[in-house]
Amino acid sequence: MEEIKLTKYSHGSGCGCKIAPKVLDQILGSLGEKANFPNLLVGNEGRDDAAVMDIGDGQAIISTTDFFMPIVDDAYDFGRIAAANSISDVYAMGGKPLMAVAVLGWPVDKLPVELATKVLEGGRSICREAGIPLAGGHSIDSPEPIFGLAVTGLVRHEFLKKNDTAEVGDWLFLTKPLGVGVLSTSQKRGLLSGEHQVVMIESMTKLNRVGEQLATLPGVTAMTDVTGFGLLGHLVEMADGSGLSAELFYEKIPVLDGVRGYILQRIFPDATTRNWSSFGEKISFGTGVNVLEAFTLLPDPQTNGGLLFTVKNESLEAVKALLGQEGLADFAEPIGRMTERGEKVVAVLQQFS
Repeated sequence: MEEIKLTKYSHGSGCGCKIAPKVLDQILGSLGEKANFPNLLVGNEGRDDAAVMDIGDGQAIISTTDFFMPIVDDAYDFGRIAAANSISDVYAMGGKPLMAVAVLGWPVDKLPVELATKVLEGGRSICREAGIPLAGGHSIDSPEPIFGLAVTGLVRHEFLKKNDTAEVGDWLFLTKPLGVGVLSTSQKRGLLSGEHQVVMIESMTKLNRVGEQLATLPGVTAMTDVTGFGLLGHLVEMADGSGLSAELFYEKIPVLDGVRGYILQRIFPDATTRNWSSFGEKISFGTGVNVLEAFTLLPDPQTNGGLLFTVKNESLEAVKALLGQEGLADFAEPIGRMTERGEKVVAVLQQFS
């Protein structure tokens, strides 16, 4: 089959396809009065990663869907990335995924159906890795290729994690480095090296399964995953929802290999600017922070980015031990902390003060 670059057939890519936070607020804010469902533990009003419904006996069902247009050219890798990203929402709520169904849009007049098969094979491979079936789905003939999953998970009430339950003094952790949006944009421009392409794909296909285990630690107070709104956007959601502010220690934030070099070439996705325009007025920068770099890096849209979670001081050692056991020792240092509500929602500092 002739080599086909999937990213040429989509106007957006990965989680950078997401509607900007400010626009999404307008959409959700116009839905009107919310229906009263007493068993619905998490719904739209929380801006959380998934919906959660109490099913009795101390358990709850997690339901989520996520889909987007290609962020890489290879069909199999596109399927893997989209599947891992979809399943991440269940892990971010502290849950165990149970099964998934596919969401597929394919431009059958432009792209061979054999490529759609490869996308589904990639998605199925990640489902197998997560220990769940890809049990069905729905497909349409669409102008651009689209793929994702609707995922069902299970969680016990005491382990359910939300993004609006952080507390003053909690430490912030992030389980993956930033920079996927910068690298994917470099790829679309034909500038990404083979070495950095491998780094990018490995990050986007890595399951966030540690979230299920983190949720069992009593000192983990809030959790979300970092996706299309970037680290800053999802941290603003966490801080706003919790009625707090946050400090980020810029020198502690992990970054993918090669990203800073592409930033120096002024390579970044359009969604970075859209993100910043949605929440930039809520951010301050301390002395010594490279503001130009931070502006590009911190709102960078991540696809299947890491888990962002908060931890009480007395649980630090337990969290560090778990991260080490799961091969995440490189992310066992806090990147920030939650503070009393201040004038700005997030203060980006060069280092811990």
